[in-house]
Amino acid sequence: MGLFSLLFGRAIDKRIAGYQNELMTKHCDEVQNIYRTMRGWRHDYHNHIQAMKVLTIQMRENGRNDEPLEQLEEYLNKLNDDLTAVDTVVKTGNVMVDAILNSKLSLMKAKKLPVNVKASVPASFPISEVDLCAVIGNLLDNAMEACERQQAENERFIRVYIGVLKQHLYISVSNSVSGGVKKAGKRYLSTKRSANHGYGLMRIDRIAAKYHGYVNRQNEEGVFVTEVMLPL
Repeated sequence: MGLFSLLFGRAIDKRIAGYQNELMTKHCDEVQNIYRTMRGWRHDYHNHIQAMKVLTIQMRENGRNDEPLEQLEEYLNKLNDDLTAVDTVVKTGNVMVDAILNSKLSLMKAKKLPVNVKASVPASFPISEVDLCAVIGNLLDNAMEACERQQAENERFIRVYIGVLKQHLYISVSNSVSGGVKKAGKRYLSTKRSANHGYGLMRIDRIAAKYHGYVNRQNEEGVFVTEVMLPL
């Protein structure tokens, strides 16, 4: 019975992982498509603004100099500034990583969570984009949830670093935490109360193991850090 339960549990877990992979693949494709569409839209929008600004210059050269023209120029300048403000926050060198990072950063901004990001990724690497998105997405989701639970808003922070280190893709996410963290021996446990609690942590660990990588989690007073290294 013990062996049957173990094998049955692994089979169910494998089916869940397969289902999650299908969902993540679909999500990554959708995010990437939206991201590319938005980049094209921003490019076109910028060109339209520049064309209208050229027309205002020509109107001035033709002798028009009145208040409506000044208001139009001011309006176009504000539109251009807004376009710059909503432009891609992070450009890593990889479109899919840009898409998942910027979608999460938009959520952090909406939640008013202070975040600092530095990321540079090779254009191509031997790691599945779906797996990489799962790792980054789960790390940032965990960081956001921990920050949101912290009552002292002025002490909240999230720091993200992604880069190449010693022929590995190195990912580090640190965030503020309030209260203690849950551990079983050396293993950290999720503090979520939902039915899916802990699945994100296991997902990160299993993907790292799949690529013979490494996961390191540490906590100090008020800070939690997760480091992931994936061989390139």
